[in-house]
Amino acid sequence: MASHYAAADQPTRKAKLEEVEQDDSHRPPFILSRPEIKLLGIAGVGFFLDAYDLFVINPVATMLQYRLYDGHSLPANLEGFMKAGANIGSVIGQFLFGYLADAWGRKAVYGKELELIIVATILCLTTPTGSISPNGSLIYLGVFRILLGVGVGGDYPMSASVTSDRANLRKRGTMLAYIFSNQGWGSFMGSIIFMIVLQCYRHVMETKGEVSKVDGVWRIVVGASLIPAFGTLYQRLCLPESSRYEEAQKMADESYFEEYMKKEKAEAAGVTIHENPVPVSATRSHSSGSSENATVVHTEPPASTADEQEGQGAKAAAVAKKRQFMDFIRYFSEWRHLKILLGTCMCWFLLDIAFYGINLNQNVVLQQIGFDGKTGTTAWEKLHRLAIGNLIITALGFVPGYYATVLTIEYLGRWKIQFFGFLMEALFLGIMAGRFYQLSKPAFIVNFALLQFFFNFGANSTTYIYPAEVFPTRFKAFAHGVSAASGKAGAIISALAFNSLSHKIGTPAVLWIFFGCSIGGAVFTLLLPEVKMRDPDLVYEEEEREKRKLKRQSV
Repeated sequence: MASHYAAADQPTRKAKLEEVEQDDSHRPPFILSRPEIKLLGIAGVGFFLDAYDLFVINPVATMLQYRLYDGHSLPANLEGFMKAGANIGSVIGQFLFGYLADAWGRKAVYGKELELIIVATILCLTTPTGSISPNGSLIYLGVFRILLGVGVGGDYPMSASVTSDRANLRKRGTMLAYIFSNQGWGSFMGSIIFMIVLQCYRHVMETKGEVSKVDGVWRIVVGASLIPAFGTLYQRLCLPESSRYEEAQKMADESYFEEYMKKEKAEAAGVTIHENPVPVSATRSHSSGSSENATVVHTEPPASTADEQEGQGAKAAAVAKKRQFMDFIRYFSEWRHLKILLGTCMCWFLLDIAFYGINLNQNVVLQQIGFDGKTGTTAWEKLHRLAIGNLIITALGFVPGYYATVLTIEYLGRWKIQFFGFLMEALFLGIMAGRFYQLSKPAFIVNFALLQFFFNFGANSTTYIYPAEVFPTRFKAFAHGVSAASGKAGAIISALAFNSLSHKIGTPAVLWIFFGCSIGGAVFTLLLPEVKMRDPDLVYEEEEREKRKLKRQSV
């Protein structure tokens, strides 16, 4: 098997973009190299589309009021289903693609989630608003938004694992933050495109009074997301497997572990070794800039055994795939690992209750600042005011918060950003809840913008980053998918319950619930370690070595 491992240093076997791992320059972590920028473009589009969809569903819901219900409100239950549809699908996609990425490999799966997004978006555009009942149209749209969500959800573990597999340790958090910051640009571009398309329809809607033409506005706005999706599909489908994942899969085979330990003992005893498999830590320690305990001796195997070694490598990979799920269960059956998974899941769950509760129902906030689309003499004017309000919210809080994380994450660390981000969210949610009707319009805008800022310079970014950094490569994608699915469960609760709760107990009371969720998120952050410059594969390998040592001693 030595040929497998020695090949890691041979340029001819290097995967494209693998030079991202080897970048050990001393530039600030937020200054990216060309391969890193390329990786950012490939992996970031999924989060662009996620946020774009999250943004546009609010104005789409308002436009459907004019197209289907003569300007009256949508039925509360159907509006909730339509808004929650993408999140329901996301839970499925995060579990499914997360598991497959670990069991089958990133290369075998990456790009399939984007294909789903493209197909589902096209199906959403076919909503027959003029052929079936208004309620039927909302159900039709909601069903295909579930399919859209499967693809969007699948992108979370896929892009996270693809990026962290290739990133240099000193820039890993920054790279993940850059990927996730595309959510800010998705929201921002959604608001810009909505305003541009609406302006193009001004004459026909306002002058001619053909309000039904709003049907074209929402279809163009939704369909515009196909442009970046098609633009990166080919690159995703052609992205090779990372060497980190390949090495992790090889180390998963127990026979390889045992062989490595035997040869390590033999070397210590001065016995000549004809083969020298290189452990995953050795290949990684060079790429991460850490060379401790990474002495590697490369020797070529006898030519006569090359085919046999290739067969052993293939057999090891097949065995690892078959036992992937059971090994995942076994790994997290230990409290030291389970508590970290519990921390990532609960923090993401509590965050998304508040985050999606606010952002899927921005009309409540826009109403407070006079941009909810209910003031104006014509339907077009009302929609235009709604577009301006959404642009204000996005520009003030969304984008700046993401880049504050990008610039500081390698200096402050993940734990501080998440813990204090939760506390700052709680502070501004408490102000909004306690003074909801007393705050002046400028004060409300400032408070809401700061809330959005600390969502993104805080737990909204780090809940995505943590699972991609804290878990070993072998279980990373599925653990990330489980964590992300927990978050989407919180988002579904908010999407389905916010409107009805607001009517029953009032919006301020709902905001107090969000306040409590933020405090809870800070508490669960205490379960998580700081992962700055931490290689989870080295930790995992050392744990496995200790287990085998104890096992041999007990025999």
